[in-house]
Amino acid sequence: MKKFILLPVLLISLTSCKINRSAPNPYKPEMVTIKGGKFIFGDFYDGTNTDAIPIHTVKVESFKMGKYEVTYQQFDHFAEKTGRKLPKSKRKDRGQRAVSYITWDDALAFCQYYGFRLPTETEWEYAARSGGKNELFAGVLEKEKVYTVALTKDERVTASQPVGLRKPNGLGLYDMSGNVFEWIGDYYQFYANPFNTHDMDKDAVRIIRGGSYYERRITARTYWRVGTLRDVTSEDIGFRCAADL
Repeated sequence: MKKFILLPVLLISLTSCKINRSAPNPYKPEMVTIKGGKFIFGDFYDGTNTDAIPIHTVKVESFKMGKYEVTYQQFDHFAEKTGRKLPKSKRKDRGQRAVSYITWDDALAFCQYYGFRLPTETEWEYAARSGGKNELFAGVLEKEKVYTVALTKDERVTASQPVGLRKPNGLGLYDMSGNVFEWIGDYYQFYANPFNTHDMDKDAVRIIRGGSYYERRITARTYWRVGTLRDVTSEDIGFRCAADL
């Protein structure tokens, strides 16, 4: 009987007041939906980067990508909720700066906490190149325009910067080139053998992409690959999340 008595009261209540929708979670990464497609993967520019040749056609399914690199504010909240130590910072101000000093495993744990994952290497490059376009840096082809979209060593900053200060690329993604390197999920080591996916459990080698404020601008090229170990932490390695649709 109680259900039948309460239902009319509930209906009256709902029609006489506004429904308050919860505000977006400021600690959860904002995601951008990216339509999949085919593109030429690798060093399309001059074909001299031996880690990124031979170029070859890759098909990427539609997915979601973080609009920004994960910030100190976001990761600090996650660390406090999960009992982790706060990551180091070269400056006292943390907040909206891109987080760094993060291992690959901690980056993955953060993404999984929100139901996300790390981007595959093909997804990352496809997204950085605004959907697989011929872009030397994320959003631009011309070398002289690098500083409109990327923060690199040439500008002599001493720590990661707040995310989103430079122009986004064609998909609305910020800092895909520069600021901090970004951890990559699944990848294959040799482009000549794209069907041999790297064994992420047996081998500790990982890929980081995008260049950083601490490195030369050549590392910020969209096809540039850097290898490191999963437990490395560095002042210029951070990450962003991805997700299936």
